[in-house]
Amino acid sequence: MLMHAPRALYIHIPFCTNKCHYCDFTSYVLKGQPVDAYLDALEQEMVRTAEALAPEEIRTVFVGGGTPTVLTPPQMERFLASVKRHFPIRPDAEFTMEANPGTTDLEKLQAMREGGVNRISFGVQSFDNGLLERIGRIHNADDVYRSIENARTAGVDNLSIDLMFGLPGQTVELLSDSVSKALALGLPHYSLYGLKVEENTLFHALYERNELPLPPEEDELAMYMLLIERLTGAGYGHYEISNFAKPGFESRHNITYWRNEPYYGLGAGAHGYARGERHVNIKGIQPYLDAAAARLPRLETNGVSEDEAMEDFMMVGLRMLKGVRENDFALQFPGRTIEGVFGEAIRRLLKQGLIETIEEDGGQGYRLSKPGIPLGNEVFGAFLA
Repeated sequence: MLMHAPRALYIHIPFCTNKCHYCDFTSYVLKGQPVDAYLDALEQEMVRTAEALAPEEIRTVFVGGGTPTVLTPPQMERFLASVKRHFPIRPDAEFTMEANPGTTDLEKLQAMREGGVNRISFGVQSFDNGLLERIGRIHNADDVYRSIENARTAGVDNLSIDLMFGLPGQTVELLSDSVSKALALGLPHYSLYGLKVEENTLFHALYERNELPLPPEEDELAMYMLLIERLTGAGYGHYEISNFAKPGFESRHNITYWRNEPYYGLGAGAHGYARGERHVNIKGIQPYLDAAAARLPRLETNGVSEDEAMEDFMMVGLRMLKGVRENDFALQFPGRTIEGVFGEAIRRLLKQGLIETIEEDGGQGYRLSKPGIPLGNEVFGAFLA
């Protein structure tokens, strides 16, 4: 396992203007929340984290939520200054912040840019206003265009948008229209996610009552295949199961996760991975504030065995269309080989035609085959003990 200090930093801002119907992330409606006290607690966690595991250099930062852009411009300036105070951010670091199109005026985007943010990921989900309303989003398509224009005016050109498919009442035609509008923006990166109905969401309650009109499975598959065809046809590299980018604009931060490399995780409900341990932080706002005042605000910390780490390497690594390499495996697990550890699963998946072997710079390896891409979960599951 890689034992160097993390070079990637994730920070969680758990506030939202409202809770979307499908969301099970650690997020709380902004009204009445002690945002400034939360930023104080977050800085305390930064101090303790840097003391417990001194950072060397940070190559990627990702601020997620929640909706980090609900912070006011002064709060944003203060927050970003605290990140720079406690973590040595490389001058060429990728610094991403998630944003909701309804929460990004020019003043806020300028505060973000001046604070170091150079990549923005907008949670667009759809360009169909009726669908946006049905899934609980507060923005409309006009907000998307305005936000993209404001971001470019503020000097941020490395932009990504999320689109969702498999939504209630969504058709292949509706999705195709959203893809056309997304591609017309000419952005360097697109993330495309299928809806998962998670527990403790409004959608789950509706699903349990048989009141959630989800598209049939064959339509959902058709949507996914349409997305691949349209994005690759427009010159975007399909570099990960759900992600497409122009060359050089792949999400460097997310690649850290997919390579099973260590990362700091700060904020309420955040996850981190370093020195053979995974942790998850306390989730509730007040419990997080109380804990951060006294210690690192951990909910739990678990050691990761070598077997578990090797399984993780395969499951997250095969999400990338470049696949996994024996050389990278040997680097993380000296003396071990993919074939030696997972030979039986590899042979079965090769026989089923779900993966294929690759011989390239970086040595021999394995990647999802074209038929294996839509069956990724079946492939990943093959590596669980």
